[in-house]
Amino acid sequence: MQRRQYGDAGQAFPIYITVVGGLLFLALAYFAVGQAAANRNDAQTAADAAALAAAQERRDQLAGAWVKNLLDPDRWQAIFEGNAEGLGLSCWRADQLAAQNDAVVLSCLPDGPLGYTVVVETNGTVGDSIVPGTEDLKSQEKATAVIEPRCEFDLPTEDTGDDTLPALTCEGMEWELDPKTPEELLPEPEDLFDVHLAD
Repeated sequence: MQRRQYGDAGQAFPIYITVVGGLLFLALAYFAVGQAAANRNDAQTAADAAALAAAQERRDQLAGAWVKNLLDPDRWQAIFEGNAEGLGLSCWRADQLAAQNDAVVLSCLPDGPLGYTVVVETNGTVGDSIVPGTEDLKSQEKATAVIEPRCEFDLPTEDTGDDTLPALTCEGMEWELDPKTPEELLPEPEDLFDVHLAD
């Protein structure tokens, strides 16, 4: 009776199974890394939005203070530097924007008079994966938004004895201000201040 010859075919099958198993494990590992990266990206998006919202709220308050002190140009420079009476914290806006991005604010602090730094944590987790512990893992990220004044003006060197206001130049646009100018014709907050994420 002739013995059946299996040759190399029988030996290759276990190697094939091992290679496929290894590739499958790597694919699952890359998937877990992708899940974590997506979760971190969500956290950074929420942090950016929250910090910008807080800074924009502070910008709006500063613009309101400028309008309130329109007839007192001596106070303008302090306001453009972020110092004005009656300013409140703006973190409530950070809370709103973080919630809209499915995250929660862990900390929100003024970064000097012209900025806010916010730390958020995602509500969602990385999820189940081959990496142990990821099912409960959340991502935290931080962002800082800053406010920059866009306007310049020159105070008169001596008392002119009238109510003439200094011309305000904002990014090349000149505003000829008059004490009787209706409020709706004054520069908007975005004309007075720029808000952006810190580099």
